[in-house]
Amino acid sequence: MSEVIEKIKQELLQRCEKSKEKDGYDFWNEHIKFVVQHAVELAEKYGADIEIVELGALLHDIAMPSEYGPREEHHIYGAEIAEELLTKLNYPKDRMEQVKNCVLNHRGSKDKPRNTVEEQCVADADVMAHFDNIPSLFALAYREMRLSESEGKEFVRKKLERDYGKLSPRTREVLKDRYENLIHVLFVN
Repeated sequence: MSEVIEKIKQELLQRCEKSKEKDGYDFWNEHIKFVVQHAVELAEKYGADIEIVELGALLHDIAMPSEYGPREEHHIYGAEIAEELLTKLNYPKDRMEQVKNCVLNHRGSKDKPRNTVEEQCVADADVMAHFDNIPSLFALAYREMRLSESEGKEFVRKKLERDYGKLSPRTREVLKDRYENLIHVLFVN
């Protein structure tokens, strides 16, 4: 692991810990660590720049535990935080722009184009992480949104369906069996 990656990771972990102490949600263990793992795996598989992808994955949601800006714009504020942190570490400007683009373009709900394989790796990994932590989706439906049992079940099913549809075609093919098995186990009566 490069020194820059290690420093960014430590900064992120501190921010996640502060956020967890405040509101109880553990961004690192519930989501970000899965994104990083999948992003690096995809980068290796697709021949992407692993350092850019790993930094993009570490920083993709940093605005949320930092409580910086509105949640729906966390990709924009996250890119600003990424620039600030990477500038302090004297990270090369051209590579910093690539990392920022990974952060800016990771959200499937914003339908932003992914212009590089690195951006696609981070965006796909963000979606894949939802498949690693299904209980958090049900917690969102029942605890946060206060949905009925049937409404919550439908919410999670549709969320997974939308997420699967947001994957790049090649990653969708990689996840096809897992997705179909999850849907069958969780939602087929």
